[in-house]
Amino acid sequence: MADFAIHALPVARGILALSPLPGRGGQYADDLKLLRNWQPGLAISMTTRAEMVAHGAENLGMDLQDMGTRWVHLPVEDFSIPDPLVAEAWHAASTGALSALEGGGRVLIHCKGGSGRSGMAVLRLMIQAGEDPAAALKRLRTIRPCAIETVAQMQWAWRG
Repeated sequence: MADFAIHALPVARGILALSPLPGRGGQYADDLKLLRNWQPGLAISMTTRAEMVAHGAENLGMDLQDMGTRWVHLPVEDFSIPDPLVAEAWHAASTGALSALEGGGRVLIHCKGGSGRSGMAVLRLMIQAGEDPAAALKRLRTIRPCAIETVAQMQWAWRG
């Protein structure tokens, strides 16, 4: 299993990043230490509860909040896009993320592998922050070549 890694890029005045689910490689405590050192002000989890439990990350939200990070859970099935309820919750989450980025903060978005769902959300935030969609995609794929895995995810991201 690949090591946990945070793939970050500047967006607005802050840093926006995507990563795999902490614990996916079997090293939850070590992954959490990396997150603590990276110091995100906001973390958005796009994994389902079942994925979190399966990888020993069922307490991730509480652990992030204990280290002073705001946490938002927007569960999306693997290889999918947000259902209507999650899409509605995205509005508040993205507003908070954009505000954090404009203020020079750090925002981390993760899914299970740190590619599809998180890539989709990162690209959408980049577009919402005012970046040209094609240029934002190119910039994102420079740091994470596998970002965004399906046509539906790409379409959802471009709706930014």
